[in-house]
Amino acid sequence: MKIVSGTAAETYDVVVVGSGAGALTAGATAARAGKSVIILEKSDLLGGTSAVSGGMLWVADNHHAREAGIADSKAAAAEYVRAVARGRGREELLDAALNYGDQMLQFVEDECGVRFIFLDNFPDYRQDLPGALDGGRTIEPELFNSGDALGSLTAHVRTDRRAPFTMQEYEAWGAFTKFPWAELDQRQKDGFVAKGQALVSMLLASLVRSGAALATGARGHRLVTDGGRVTGVELETGEIIRANDGVVLATGGFEWDKALADSMLASRLYTMCSPPSNTGDGLRMSQRIGGQTRGTREAWWAPMSVTGDTRDGQPIGTLLRFERQGPGSIMVNRHGRRFANESQNYNDLARCLQSWDSAANQTLNTPAHVIVDHAYMERYGILAHRAGQPTPAYLTEAGTLEELAAKINVPARNLVETVARFNGFAAKGEDPDFGRGESAYDKYWGDADNAYPNPSLAPLQTGPFYAMEVVNGAFGTNGGIATDGLARVLDVDNRPIEGLFAAGNTTESAYAAGYPGAGATLGPIMTMGYLAGRTIAGQDPAYVPGSMAGGNHAAELVGA
Repeated sequence: MKIVSGTAAETYDVVVVGSGAGALTAGATAARAGKSVIILEKSDLLGGTSAVSGGMLWVADNHHAREAGIADSKAAAAEYVRAVARGRGREELLDAALNYGDQMLQFVEDECGVRFIFLDNFPDYRQDLPGALDGGRTIEPELFNSGDALGSLTAHVRTDRRAPFTMQEYEAWGAFTKFPWAELDQRQKDGFVAKGQALVSMLLASLVRSGAALATGARGHRLVTDGGRVTGVELETGEIIRANDGVVLATGGFEWDKALADSMLASRLYTMCSPPSNTGDGLRMSQRIGGQTRGTREAWWAPMSVTGDTRDGQPIGTLLRFERQGPGSIMVNRHGRRFANESQNYNDLARCLQSWDSAANQTLNTPAHVIVDHAYMERYGILAHRAGQPTPAYLTEAGTLEELAAKINVPARNLVETVARFNGFAAKGEDPDFGRGESAYDKYWGDADNAYPNPSLAPLQTGPFYAMEVVNGAFGTNGGIATDGLARVLDVDNRPIEGLFAAGNTTESAYAAGYPGAGATLGPIMTMGYLAGRTIAGQDPAYVPGSMAGGNHAAELVGA
């Protein structure tokens, strides 16, 4: 174990295992109440999956929306989430996420100095369901000067290695060919970070100001108990860290334990983009003392391609956004046919990749491929590849659609017919087969400068043509430890285990199988972390601005 900030001790009031946004929110909340806190991170880098995420939060009926005059309510959000979650999930967790989401948001802004950008026009993912809004529930962190705020600690924070741009900028610019790369290079030189790294860096800055200890290389192994109460954590090394008031498990999902993932998840997971340290440690620690397990069939599903990227030395998947949503792209299955609206949200599109063909005893739609033409490549490129560069290994290139079909092993006649049918409708700005380009969400991710009537649609006409394989991936699993609405871990008889709390992907998701909008991962995760910190500190879950010891800390944020 290496203490990278704060003071080493044998005992703290609160011991937090993990260092993602849920863990850091729990620690920061307890620390602002005057509790001594240590954050234990298994890997050499702080931040977990949150640090390599988009950093967005989905918070219904938030104060930013109210100030902007956007009509929202917790009742409408609850109706929407229940529909998105397909009737699954526990009302207690849903109520906690919706009732205290804005409380958490105000707390981290007022007391921890976290700064957000309000996205008033970012649509919920399922515009066809009751209670959906076309904007106002998603926020994201502002750019943050990590160098000024954290100094040498910045080197211990996980990064996604991307240039520092906000998701708002990404959506405005669209394809990477439109990015102001010189400006982004300068931001990076000046010490700015963005997205998930900005979020965890702001939370870390709050913990540093509060005197919390931050440790890396500290893998939790077992929970220490005394008379049924959890009193500490035994590390893999045998060292024991004692907790006076509580232990919070927030170690991420179990997606990198292949045996565990194969035995629990509803569908085969082919790749992921989270840190390889997510191997279910917190889940096992809880199970060893009788903790209840729920919701382990689900993950934050997403269509991905394997392009050679790595994280901590392990191959990871790359999320496909504009590559499949930009006008002039389609996705076909192993039969050379379109099978879904390519522009829909990644979670639902990935579920289409999981469809099973019982007659053939294999997945119905995989292997799948994104198909684009040379005109698309010249306008937008594909990921880091640009027209005129040598074709990378993750792309298949051919002069004609028939040649491309042979190379990716799909029926040539089907592919040619599919593209011809799509082209005829795309030129008119419509998609009667799958409704692509009809919803506000589809249009939001299209290209406003598209030469054709619909920002989501354009024909594929100019060779050479390109194909990129798409597989079922995930940001991480989102089931595991069962908690109540105050983030207390439940035993198999639904009784809280004294002294033990949990938050994040190591727990059952508050939205069950649902993915209501951008930030639906971090919104409830940070809310449950906040509730854990408040509960441990003996405080009412409802936050009253200015009520914490020492008053409002927003002005303390360094480098804002």
